[in-house]
Amino acid sequence: MTLSGHLEERVAIPKGVTVTVNGAIVEIKGPKGKLTRDFSNPKTKVKVDGDHFVIRCELPRVKDKAMIGTFASHLTNMIEGVTLGFEYHMKIVYSHFPMKTAVKGDKFVIENFLGERSPRIAKILGDTKIVVKGNDVVLTGTDVEAVGQTAANIEYATKIWGYDPRVFQDGIYITEKAKKVSS
Repeated sequence: MTLSGHLEERVAIPKGVTVTVNGAIVEIKGPKGKLTRDFSNPKTKVKVDGDHFVIRCELPRVKDKAMIGTFASHLTNMIEGVTLGFEYHMKIVYSHFPMKTAVKGDKFVIENFLGERSPRIAKILGDTKIVVKGNDVVLTGTDVEAVGQTAANIEYATKIWGYDPRVFQDGIYITEKAKKVSS
């Protein structure tokens, strides 16, 4: 904090990334795609100064300082998403009934889970792409929140209710989180 009573944090904008700030709406474009986010907050402002984002707050309190850090993390994740992308790895585990999985539009369909007749469905969020290779499921995308929530939706869709999880270990589980990909 400086003598003038404000706090600011800077986030670098790398080469090859274009940024547009319109009020509180920030749009970041890169080689992997485009992300837009609303950074509305009464005391915290986001602006571009050359090749840096400047997140600034006048007369910050503890919660305002936390908000500055949160905004900086969101901006860093957006930049990494449009330049590198994010990747989650999941593993399909079953003992008796082999599962059949497929992507249908914006839904991930899990059939024959524990021998059930009706399929279980998980929602795919944002621009997340899913590839199934044998018992491995790979989720990729530019928005870390959308990719992570899609992985959580798939894991939750295969949750077993009313049985001992030590015995019934069937499901689709996250094995690796938010790895940055460059290819």
